[in-house]
Amino acid sequence: MNIDVLGALTAHENGISITPTAPKPRQVLALLALHADQVVPVAALIEELWGENPPRSARTTLQTYVLQLRDLIGKALARGADAGTVTAKDVLVTLPGGYRLDTRGGRLDFREFERSAGAGYRAMDAEDYTGASERLGEALALWTGGALADVQAGGRIALEARRLEEARLCALDQRIEADLRLGRHRELLSELTVLVNQHRMHESLHAQFMIALHRSGRRGEALSAYQRLHTTLVQQLGIEPSPALGRLQRSILTAHPEPAAPAETPAARPARGVTRAPVRNGYLAAQVS
Repeated sequence: MNIDVLGALTAHENGISITPTAPKPRQVLALLALHADQVVPVAALIEELWGENPPRSARTTLQTYVLQLRDLIGKALARGADAGTVTAKDVLVTLPGGYRLDTRGGRLDFREFERSAGAGYRAMDAEDYTGASERLGEALALWTGGALADVQAGGRIALEARRLEEARLCALDQRIEADLRLGRHRELLSELTVLVNQHRMHESLHAQFMIALHRSGRRGEALSAYQRLHTTLVQQLGIEPSPALGRLQRSILTAHPEPAAPAETPAARPARGVTRAPVRNGYLAAQVS
């Protein structure tokens, strides 16, 4: 079974779609997919579908949704080479207390993302910036939209989607840093222009934008980018930019090549399972010139 969640939810068995169209069965499939090859408790599925106030018929209704998914899986299995040897119950397994979606070694795009991003982070640590840019670019290319963009999300799926989006942003930060270290500041300008408008309070992206602008001979615009961030942070959060951003601004103002943004600028990389890892010293160690 191949499953994509980095965009619209899609699941295929034998190349045949088993993605339901009804919202509730899609939620069930999405939560099972996010924990593929692991047991998802019935209680977790009920909470995802109905929150803290499930109906009395919640378990029975959940079983109906599982049957609908198995019907789709069974039809796809019947057209495969292993027809008759693997059943829908072997793929969507009932276990004590919950269900497990068995991918049988299939492709999961979010796990491919984790592997490629991890390879990119290791390349960064080894100062292989070309390799880091390539591996992180491959990871980011797996995304086709917002995580589970077409799924009606309850609390659990919404949390997982936010974690995936944070992992995507961390990988993007690192790929841009690698490209800055490779001297690709001019190529980054259009991308960073969009990103700082999408993430108006993200300090790392603004620091990278300022560096790219300054290196491209656009010092005034780099200082203006800092001022916009400063205004946004003060107005929206009542805080000043970090000391690291202040030092970068002063470096550009004096055209002095100091390091751009040390560890105070927050940017965590995700470990396996899209958890957050400690900030690496010198995260934005690219220099102004």
